[in-house]
Amino acid sequence: MNFLWPQFLWMLLALPLLILLYVWLLRRKKKTALRYASLSIVRDAMGRSQSVRRHIPPALFLLAIAAMLIATARPMAVVTLPSQQETIILAMDVSGSMRATDVQPNRLVAAQNAAKAFIADLPRSVRVGIVAFAGSAQVVQPPTLSREDLVAAIDRFQLQRATAIGSAIVVSVAELFPNAGIDLASMTYGREKPRGEALDPTGQNKEKEAAKPFVPVAPGSYSSAAIILLTDGQRTTGVDTLEAAKLAADRGVRVYTVGIGTVDGETIGFEGWSMRVRLDEETLKAVATRTQGEYFYAGTAENLKTVYQTLSSRLTVEKKETEVSALLAMLAAALSILSAGLSLLWFNRIL
Repeated sequence: MNFLWPQFLWMLLALPLLILLYVWLLRRKKKTALRYASLSIVRDAMGRSQSVRRHIPPALFLLAIAAMLIATARPMAVVTLPSQQETIILAMDVSGSMRATDVQPNRLVAAQNAAKAFIADLPRSVRVGIVAFAGSAQVVQPPTLSREDLVAAIDRFQLQRATAIGSAIVVSVAELFPNAGIDLASMTYGREKPRGEALDPTGQNKEKEAAKPFVPVAPGSYSSAAIILLTDGQRTTGVDTLEAAKLAADRGVRVYTVGIGTVDGETIGFEGWSMRVRLDEETLKAVATRTQGEYFYAGTAENLKTVYQTLSSRLTVEKKETEVSALLAMLAAALSILSAGLSLLWFNRIL
């Protein structure tokens, strides 16, 4: 446990002084008490439990003071809290290799079913967007709260050739930051936007606004969104995957990568033609590492379902270091009330 104001912990030294004060008051009270002919009669009347009971309320009150003093130092602890992520982008591979049946009934259907189950398990307050990618990447469903629209978008997937993993990440980040000026074409082909093109609806030039320098943030620090990238192959076109990962990392967006299919490489055939596919695990792991995300491998449909269940639980709750002063203050209040209540119940007085 860490403390924001550790210097206030010195006030805990007051606790031994309070204990000494309590002992002194007991002795003083004993000296001023009336003398009875036989002290044994008083002891028998009080009983051992009664003599112990008299110290319980002061002890509870002392614990309450200790909790309040510790709360003053503003303690920090790692606790599990509801996640603040409001938007999740699902970037899903729809390249031709997703027809392969090594994952039953095939990779695409398994991915669709797992994605729909994942969406159904998310809190209704989380917006979800969907990016489909093959030779290019495009947003097939902007972030929305409508689960019906998301399921419909997933069911509309159309398989295409090639795999542009990096482009999928760029499009996903651009969807999360629509005003950041992220241009997929310039990253793909090295083209720059002509100066003076950025005009608002009133016709005024936005070049000065667009020219503001971008300041990278710490990877994984953007807690309002995350990207889940699923693919079964390796990049064959589009933006370099690690360059796209850097784009996400510089904006603090975590990318969770999910690999499905054959790691060692396999030739699959359908409809009279064949193709060699191999899952590029190393690059997917590098993307996850660079963005402070995590990599998952799903070799079967059941594995894929488990992966999405794990992601659902991790994205809806998170372990985070936070200040727990309020909890200690609440504990101190409860101990104080309990102390006063027991004192009134047993002795008809407050402490």
